[in-house]
Amino acid sequence: MSIYEKMINEALAAQKADVGVIKKKRGTKFKISDAKPYVDAVNGMKPGAGQAKTVFDLHINSVNTHYDVLSGLTDTVKEEDDPFVEHYQTPPILEILYDEDPAFRKSTDKFIQALADNEALIGKESIRRYGGFYGPVCVVDFAFSPGSTSNVVNRILNKMTIPDPHKEAILSAKSWGMDTSYGIGAAFQASIEDGKTAKEAVEDEIAMLQMVYDKPVDAQVKLMKDAGHTSFDTRKYMDQYKKKMKDTIIAAKKDGVNYGNIVTVPAYCVGDVAHHISQSMFNMCKDDVTMAIIEAESQVLENTLKAGLAAGFKNPEAVLNLATGATAVGTAYILEKDGFTASMVIDLLTKRYTNYVQLYPRRGAAAELHNVDFMDMLLRGSKLLEVKPVGKGGFVGGVKVDLSPIDKNEVLANPQRYTYPACAITVRFSSLMRLADFPCLLTSEPVTATLMTNLIALHKELPGSPARGCKRCATSDMVKTHQYCQWAEAV
Repeated sequence: MSIYEKMINEALAAQKADVGVIKKKRGTKFKISDAKPYVDAVNGMKPGAGQAKTVFDLHINSVNTHYDVLSGLTDTVKEEDDPFVEHYQTPPILEILYDEDPAFRKSTDKFIQALADNEALIGKESIRRYGGFYGPVCVVDFAFSPGSTSNVVNRILNKMTIPDPHKEAILSAKSWGMDTSYGIGAAFQASIEDGKTAKEAVEDEIAMLQMVYDKPVDAQVKLMKDAGHTSFDTRKYMDQYKKKMKDTIIAAKKDGVNYGNIVTVPAYCVGDVAHHISQSMFNMCKDDVTMAIIEAESQVLENTLKAGLAAGFKNPEAVLNLATGATAVGTAYILEKDGFTASMVIDLLTKRYTNYVQLYPRRGAAAELHNVDFMDMLLRGSKLLEVKPVGKGGFVGGVKVDLSPIDKNEVLANPQRYTYPACAITVRFSSLMRLADFPCLLTSEPVTATLMTNLIALHKELPGSPARGCKRCATSDMVKTHQYCQWAEAV
């Protein structure tokens, strides 16, 4: 079996596990045990030729540890708590690395001091996020984007004289590695709204950012307490996770895996247990059209990846490019069936965000996060779908995206069955707008996580996140903010 076939099989197994459970369990009460098929899919992952086993261990052992620890603490996770289940891995992993590598801890201490030394920068960026300066922002973006936490962290690291691998780890920990649930500007915003001065609010912001790196486990416990988390004891989770994962982390360190990957890989793969497979997902997918979109897109993904395999891939990265491109094209195709274009949706959501800022000055730091993901996917998909030479004619990397599963889907082909039949022109669009708040199985996160582990395992010494490239942000296509991005200056 080629490396390409192995990657595709593992990615599709993860996606199918999620979709299969959701299809079967939608509308019912979520139990942690419902996610077992995803865990089984992950346990089928194995390193191929040239891939580091220690990287796969970070992924596989983390998913199993997450599932086991959660199962021991609770039977379920309530909707309001489920987005955070991906944020309890990087904090204890950072603390393990601090204990095992005093030099890394020393570099982190210097960064913590640098946060205080960059009061003007942090103040400016906090004010800009609070006031909506950048438009919709993915505050914890896995790539670089204007207004994101990683954008600010990178600016500070660029001026520091600490080892480059340490810079990469500190940056990655607040990118695809999720060192707590914190997004820049949240403490500033809360303090301003509570009546503090701007100076006091900036001081509070710096203190919170410092705590995120200084005492990450304590910081996450505090954040969850403040958020009203009740589903399980978050400190017990992180204590148990830390003990169970310590040997895996140390083994990866000894094997020369980049610290940026050590803090990242174990975090991005666990969300399917109690987040993607969750009560909120079971609730959302009670709607037949929403469920049909996820199912059809999953089949578009499978058919197109298999077509790519038959045609031949130039390199392993091309598999990930095709996977994310295929579902992006599919989303744009569904949107256009109801007479909408990507530009219309980006315009709508950007304008809505401006009004949202005025209505909700205490809005959550991540409120529009997935809207941004959705718009990015939609813009990319529309450009790929557009006829040549304006677009790519439905091709991604020379492979034609198979859109037939969308046309053949009984639900998507008959929107009139789900509204006033003679006026069924907004049904598919309305479900896409639901998915704009929760696009994780369209983008698709389990597929991306699985493929990223395969790619990182081929180059364990190089940081896998944040992505070192321009993702052509949809919001920057509407409000010109490209000049504020840091991707070209990534440490």
